Amino acid sequence: MKKKLTIRLALLILCAFSMNTAFAQSARTKPVVKKKSTTAKKQTKQAATPREWEYSGFFYEGLARVEDANEKWGFIDKNGQVVIPCKWKFAEDFHEGLASVKDANGKWGFIDKNGQVVIPCQWENSFGFREGLARVEDAHYKYGFIDKTGQVVIPCKWEDASEFYESLAQVMNDNFKWGFIDKNGQVVIPCKWILVGDFHEGLAEVKDANDKWGYIDKTGKVVLPCKWEEAYSFCEGLANVKDANDKWFKIDKTGKVVE
Repeated sequence: MKKKLTIRLALLILCAFSMNTAFAQSARTKPVVKKKSTTAKKQTKQAATPREWEYSGFFYEGLARVEDANEKWGFIDKNGQVVIPCKWKFAEDFHEGLASVKDANGKWGFIDKNGQVVIPCQWENSFGFREGLARVEDAHYKYGFIDKTGQVVIPCKWEDASEFYESLAQVMNDNFKWGFIDKNGQVVIPCKWILVGDFHEGLAEVKDANDKWGYIDKTGKVVLPCKWEEAYSFCEGLANVKDANDKWFKIDKTGKVVE
């Protein structure tokens, strides 16, 4: 009996020893899984990240103005590529192939889509071209208009002005009253209005001395009486107006309320 117990005990010890050995061997020979390096992945991600801008405008004529971290302005194309370097103190959108830019001296001029200065930076302010002319402000803070060669075609003599719409532009005289000029600089609608809007579809909204709005045609004739608290330009034959009760309506060109 003792012999059997001794044999069984020896077998148990041998079995346990074998299991421990196998476990130890398994632990030693278990493959080490290396952590994947994230360096390459991070570098790729950084390289693919789009360039960030302090400001990015809408696209006009295929280009958008942008401001970099140094507060300089340039232009990018629709692929995000810088096509005009950020070196301007400020820039406006492209209109009719040219963009108004401000140089380091605070003067304004125009560049083309290659970034070339085509109208020297010599103005106190300049605005986008419309109908072939651009509004500019001279050193005396008067407004006039230049053509695309930079030639002054309407002298800077107005207190304020707007762009040309349907061949007429708003101008304000020394008495702070508004009227309209043509592309020759001739006053075609006298400056007698408190405020005016641009011409659209042959009519422009005007505000009289009683602070009421109506509409005139291109001869200056009042075609819709000044009776509205607010009025906006015509679009597709209709205009938005507001009455004395703060109610908004749409009117047609006869003045009839359609909504």
